Amino acid sequence: MSEAQPHDLNIARRQFVDLWGQMAEHWGINRTMAQIHAVLIIAAGPMTADQIMEELQISRGNVSMNLRDLINWGVVRRTSLVGDRRDFFITEADVWTMFHEIFRERKKRELDPLLSRLEECLDHAGKKPESSQEKENYEAFVQRLNELRDFFQTFDRLFTSLLNKQPRSLAKVAKLLEKII
Repeated sequence: MSEAQPHDLNIARRQFVDLWGQMAEHWGINRTMAQIHAVLIIAAGPMTADQIMEELQISRGNVSMNLRDLINWGVVRRTSLVGDRRDFFITEADVWTMFHEIFRERKKRELDPLLSRLEECLDHAGKKPESSQEKENYEAFVQRLNELRDFFQTFDRLFTSLLNKQPRSLAKVAKLLEKII
């Protein structure tokens, strides 16, 4: 059995911020953007850009650019405190609502354009050619693109139906899926 380790909130906070940054790379998101988001997730209250800079030891420009991106993603909001002229930043406290916004944005940025481009590719393929060699290539191309389009349209319908629900109801859907799967 291992010896009990003393608790250190600063170490735990740093580990979480590092973990969130590492995970972001797997999601195709900027590490610093994710670390700023992590700092805001675990903050006791709204933070200024200067506080974020100090916590992460990064430049003002880096904080500013990434906060703007987080705001555009819909997971961070600018706010103010009575009697203080500075801008403060907060993130969505409810995990389900936060991921609901992330999924909505990912669908808009990734899945919707992909479906549109697949349709364009199929449109550009035109009609079935006459020669047997071209016909074989055409049929393989169209078949595979139709399969890809159908696959991603299924995800699109799933995402759309989930995103049309209130974030908290997603927890209920997840519990139902656990029982089914």
